[in-house]
Amino acid sequence: MRHGNAHRKFNRTAEHRRAMFANMAVALIKHEQITTTLPKAKDLRPIVEKLVTLGKRGDLHARRQAIAEIRDVPMVKKLFEVIGPRYKERNGGYLRIMKAGFRHGDNAPVAVIEFVERDEAAKGQDSGPVNEGTAAEASAA
Repeated sequence: MRHGNAHRKFNRTAEHRRAMFANMAVALIKHEQITTTLPKAKDLRPIVEKLVTLGKRGDLHARRQAIAEIRDVPMVKKLFEVIGPRYKERNGGYLRIMKAGFRHGDNAPVAVIEFVERDEAAKGQDSGPVNEGTAAEASAA
């Protein structure tokens, strides 16, 4: 019997799944739109919507609960100072999932998950580590 087994396993351990969704939630909060497989997007939505609800509450206990969930303090700060107030008047439904075809390599269904009233400038912002030596050489040339 499958009583109480609501979510997909994704062929991962519970710890790996929790870390994967924490990382995906951080990426979604940072860029406000990410592309992933459709099943992962569907399982990520309730996690991030609960985090946005914590951001709307805005108290210290909610902030500590969010830090415990995603373990990225700067993104929790953005969640509480930018995203939470943005959805203060909205009762749920903060995310949208749009199907985006199939992945070339393995034909997996791909989806785009994004905030409904997202900031267009946040996409791709600070998307990776910058090598300090290369940046200094580029500005000097």
